[in-house]
Amino acid sequence: MKKLVASLLTSAMVLSLAACGGSSDSANADMTDMEYVKDKGTLVVGITDFAPMDYKDTSGEWIGFDADMAVAFAESLGVEVEFVEIDWDNKILELDGKTIDCVWNGMTLTDEVKSAMETSNPYCNNAQVVIVPSDIADQITSTDDLADLAFAAEAGSAGEAELTALELNVTPVKAQSDALMEVAAGTSDAAVIDSLMAAAMVGEGTSYADLVYTISLNSEEYGVGFRKGSDLAAALNDFFAAIYADGTMLELAETYGVQAALIEQ
Repeated sequence: MKKLVASLLTSAMVLSLAACGGSSDSANADMTDMEYVKDKGTLVVGITDFAPMDYKDTSGEWIGFDADMAVAFAESLGVEVEFVEIDWDNKILELDGKTIDCVWNGMTLTDEVKSAMETSNPYCNNAQVVIVPSDIADQITSTDDLADLAFAAEAGSAGEAELTALELNVTPVKAQSDALMEVAAGTSDAAVIDSLMAAAMVGEGTSYADLVYTISLNSEEYGVGFRKGSDLAAALNDFFAAIYADGTMLELAETYGVQAALIEQ
């Protein structure tokens, strides 16, 4: 009899906990994104290692133009920021699964992104540029010169999309920094990465002094992505307008050398 009572009590507790969990999930589902973020006290930002937008300093802290703005935006909401390094190819799944609250990482506002996410106003101009060893740079003057090259590009990136559209030979890698390493190691002939990253990462005085960027494949704009229908996008647009007007956005941009790419808010 004691075993039966204990078993019944255990079953009742399991059902009770399950009911509580369901209630909590239901409550979260009824919250706006703003309420959800404020309730848990954190804004979880999905990023990759992408200088000068998001990268780690010598102490292991995330810094960069995007990272610094994300910290300031979280403060304006009265919450803490938490950075989570994601697989860029899975950014939409991460967002919809609520493992992150936004994607803030020099994200190109493609049609796919805008259809799958609630996006902010654009805040930076960018382009996809071809990176090659300096000794062949003078051979790359147009897209006609790319046919025989083996490329590396970040999986799910605008760079990979441009190369695919041109029907060029591309190997997807985890991050744009990995694409640069492929070229430096000689395992790929060329890479396509964001122009803002290229300005910071390749050429004289950088870790990739023997690499240079050549032609641009497109022109594009950066924005921040939230879950579809999120009210945080409008709040970020207001925040962008405020920090552009008071000069904070320009000051941060100058810190990371991206001031020429800023879009007026």
